[in-house]
Parts: sequence; C-alpha cells; structure tokens
Amino acid sequence: MTVKDLADAGLFELKNLGDDPGSVITQPFCCDLLSVAMGKAPAGCAWVTVMANINTLAVASLADAACIILAEDAFLDDETCSKAVEQGITLFTTSMPIFDAALSIYKKLDS
Repeated sequence: MTVKDLADAGLFELKNLGDDPGSVITQPFCCDLLSVAMGKAPAGCAWVTVMANINTLAVASLADAACIILAEDAFLDDETCSKAVEQGITLFTTSMPIFDAALSIYKKLDS
C-alpha cells in the first residue's frame, strides 16, 4: 500500500499529501517519545502519534517515515501544518485511538 492508497482509503483526514505519494508504507509504528521514534521508527512506516508539533516533522523526516497520522484528535496548529506542506511530509489526523489507527493501517497492508 502506498501513501496515496492510504489517502484514498478515507480512514483518516488528509491534512497534506507530501511530495512522495507513491511511497510504500512498510508497517504502522506507534510511539509518542520523539527520541525513541528517531532511533526506532522503520523507514517507510506510517507513524501514529499524538505528538503534534514541528519536532515530530523533523523526526519523521530523519526516520524516513512514509507519513504521520496524528491520533486521538491531537491538536494540529497552523504552523506545524504549514511546515508539513513546506517540507513535503504527508500528514493525516484522526479521532481514533493510537492502537485503532495503527490496526486499521495494518489491516489495509494485510489485504
């Protein structure tokens, strides 16, 4: 499944379709501690988190995450959203709990 496929699935609200919609999602990854995510997020992951700030974008870029899903209605400020657009990072939001969001991605990968 690609980032574009995930966007088209309508599971989450798309805030920004980044520069690489053809990027293949390898697996969901759940983590809210940025330092852990920086070292352990696998390349190509769909990172599900409640950390909605500019530092999250930097970590996603360093980890080569395919996209970020901000779960549990995490507040997304205009500055972070604008920065995602500027940096070409795909960003989704959802009211789902982190686990449920990751599970929905996992099910899509498995189908």
